[in-house]
Amino acid sequence: MHKIIHIDMDAFFASVEQRDCPQYRGKPLIVGGDPDGRGVVAAASYEARQFGIRSAMSCRDAKKRCPDAIFVRPRFEAYRAVSQQILSLMYAITPLVEPLSLDEAYLDVSEVWQAYGSATALANELRAKIYQQTGLTASAGVSHTKMLAKIASDLNKPNGITVIMPEHAQSLIDSLPIEKFHGIGHASSEKLHAIGVHTGRQLRLTPLETLVQLFGNKRGKFYHDIAHGIDTRQVKAERVRKSVGTEITFGENIYRDDILLAKLQEQTRQAFGRLSDRNLQAHTITLKVRYADFSQITRSHSLKSPYQSADDAYKWLSELFRQIPRTQPIRLVGVTFSNLQSQQQSAQLLLDGL
Repeated sequence: MHKIIHIDMDAFFASVEQRDCPQYRGKPLIVGGDPDGRGVVAAASYEARQFGIRSAMSCRDAKKRCPDAIFVRPRFEAYRAVSQQILSLMYAITPLVEPLSLDEAYLDVSEVWQAYGSATALANELRAKIYQQTGLTASAGVSHTKMLAKIASDLNKPNGITVIMPEHAQSLIDSLPIEKFHGIGHASSEKLHAIGVHTGRQLRLTPLETLVQLFGNKRGKFYHDIAHGIDTRQVKAERVRKSVGTEITFGENIYRDDILLAKLQEQTRQAFGRLSDRNLQAHTITLKVRYADFSQITRSHSLKSPYQSADDAYKWLSELFRQIPRTQPIRLVGVTFSNLQSQQQSAQLLLDGL
């Protein structure tokens, strides 16, 4: 029996904006296009959602629903940076991580949950670490299939967790509106409504032949299976790791070099440990620094031979750090190893050179 966690960040884009800009907190905030143009809503804060505003709605309609809403343009670079931070926390738990988008991912924790006592405890620890590192909340679903884990993460939002045990799965599926099932979009739900199917139970009782006739063999069988709680899809881990890293956001902005270098050394050791755990070696190391005004710079250094130790890497990072502009305090430092190869590849290249 698999143990799968689905993590879904709460109103991700909007929450990043509210975190970074205190003046937006507690107010209806919409990330998207021009409310006087043809833009659409990319994300809405929970304050905005109270007015019925949802993703993909036109910004013009959103403004009609909530004239006092604040509209901001997306900052995808910022969202990607936070997403990578969250993924790093996930990869520290298991390599079996399947990102679905910047704000959600599956984890297969079947082989690691025992160390935490339960998959639920593991999910809660991950949520706590995400909040500690990013200041953002995440909702989680825990179950034995991807479908159920994803359904579960949506049942107790925001900042909640739901566990669906195998013995309770079918009764829950039966009770849900069909729109709650991942893969049943607006067009499919309209077709199902037309034949009197509105709930999971009604979908389960619909003959497979009817579903195939309506949706074709592949999709019809998929709908039939999910209504019966059948989902054999595996968590598809990324095949190739392009980088391994870690970063820390300080509770208070820091000026002092001695403190910053000590924190940087800690991050280097942590990142190098993750690299070693995966039997990888890196030829490139990158320093990431975010200043008090949220501006950000990176500096990299590459070697022909891979970095052999955390101390070796830190020597180069400390040199990169001393070269960066220092006009304001720093709120985040990060370390990323890239240009990766397996330790076996490194050993073979060494042998080939002899």
